[in-house]
Amino acid sequence: MSNFLNTLDNLIWGIPLIVIILTTGIFLSIGLHFLQLTKICKAFKFTFKNDCSGNKGEITSFAALCTALSATIGTGNMIGVATAICQGGPGALFWMIVAAFFGMATKYSEGFLAIRFRKIKEDGTLIGGPFAYIEYGLGKKFKPLAVLFAIFGIGVALLGIGTFTQVNGITNATSMFFDPNGKFLINVLGTPRLGVVVIAGLLLTLLVGLVIIGGIKRISYVAEKIVPFMVISYIIIGIIFILCNLSSVPSAVQEIVQSAFGLRAISGGAIGTMLIAMQKGIARGIFSNEAGLGSAPIAAASAKATSPVHQGLISMTGTFLDTIIICTITGLTIVITGAWNIGLEGIAVTSFAFQKGLPFPPQVTTFIITICLIIFAFTTILGWNFYGERCLGYLSNNNKLMIKVYRFIFLVAIFIGPYFTLSQVWTIADIVNGLMAIPNIIALLLLSPLIFKETRAYIMEKNI
Repeated sequence: MSNFLNTLDNLIWGIPLIVIILTTGIFLSIGLHFLQLTKICKAFKFTFKNDCSGNKGEITSFAALCTALSATIGTGNMIGVATAICQGGPGALFWMIVAAFFGMATKYSEGFLAIRFRKIKEDGTLIGGPFAYIEYGLGKKFKPLAVLFAIFGIGVALLGIGTFTQVNGITNATSMFFDPNGKFLINVLGTPRLGVVVIAGLLLTLLVGLVIIGGIKRISYVAEKIVPFMVISYIIIGIIFILCNLSSVPSAVQEIVQSAFGLRAISGGAIGTMLIAMQKGIARGIFSNEAGLGSAPIAAASAKATSPVHQGLISMTGTFLDTIIICTITGLTIVITGAWNIGLEGIAVTSFAFQKGLPFPPQVTTFIITICLIIFAFTTILGWNFYGERCLGYLSNNNKLMIKVYRFIFLVAIFIGPYFTLSQVWTIADIVNGLMAIPNIIALLLLSPLIFKETRAYIMEKNI
């Protein structure tokens, strides 16, 4: 099974898809006149101004951003970065940042189209996201593509970002902190399991169930309260780390850049090393910020947005915060301390890096990192449950019975998530992520002339 998954993963996340995702971001950046640079201050102003009274939608634009961030800021920011650097070298962080920079234009375009083509039915039900702008923007003949996206979206929610990777990260972190020697065992269906893992899995399943019953409004309410706190807290921890290790930052940056272009390759040649760094960095970067996947516009479509341009700008701040800020903090800690090259994997890499670089006792540092990971992963589970539910709503015309069944299956996936191996979990996540991106990228490219035209017209009219 592992061999099959690895072969499929390499096929999907090979050079072609990497080139497609990067060139799409570059193309959109050029067509939008690099608005991720010129309009980033305006984007943050719109994010926190939050003036949406009288506009259609279910939640505020800020709440929609928090919901999207709740889904994007997760184990990818801590475990995903560690995995990318361990497998692709420090250069993977460079390519992660490059992909995120161009991904900001992609995320803008997704947020723009989410508002531009959303539909609100007479009963108040909202249809929005890539399946909406594929069907209503490109026309009925493209509906099979919209259906494919929705199917892959449910797959990502149930098999990828939404469940296994997050649950696996939470249970591994809690067991590493509370029972590092694995002494406390519980018999589950005749098989001895780590007691901390079993208890953490049960509690997580229960908490998620209590929240998702309330739908988008309860999920956004929880996200709006937790996400700003967790982002600010992690940034503060990162700043403390950097200040304590300031003298090592220049050499770490040099190592990251040299590794990105294969200049420090010992074997396999510079080109081969560079391609591995690119593949791992971009794949994990997309996993982390989801630019190009089409997930964030599902949340953006629910916003009481002033205009498609406003929501697009607000949406792109999510990629900036997620990857260019938070993933860079994690990556720097790992490179500065050399934690990527000592035989550790997963959260153990990030935990070791912070333990070595922060001026706190190891137990205190481990506890802080464990709490950060649990909060990151928990909010991601909530966000992706919503995404999967909206995809199913599109496919089933909001059939309430099917949505209830979906929620049950989602909770089952959370419960069994801890018992998959780390490599299998991340490989499955990569596969379904790549499949989800393909229909969305096609739609973005075909609708790009409309995005460019209406964005330029709005910016000139409003002088923003």
